[in-house]
Amino acid sequence: MKDYEHPFFRPLWRRIAVVAVCLIWSVIEFASGTPFWGVIALGFAGYAVWQFFYLYKPVEETKPPAEPKE
Repeated sequence: MKDYEHPFFRPLWRRIAVVAVCLIWSVIEFASGTPFWGVIALGFAGYAVWQFFYLYKPVEETKPPAEPKE
């Protein structure tokens, strides 16, 4: 299992939240005058977009087989 396939990241809102936090972190770093850490945070955001939206394949929920009706 790869990190982006972890069940924690199945809901779309969680993947969006991780990317948003990284982007907000980057903005804060740039605004506080530390562009090095801003670029690092942008790198995290880019990596998260790559993992969570480009490579991510939703897992098909397996349904239990239907019981035959008698």
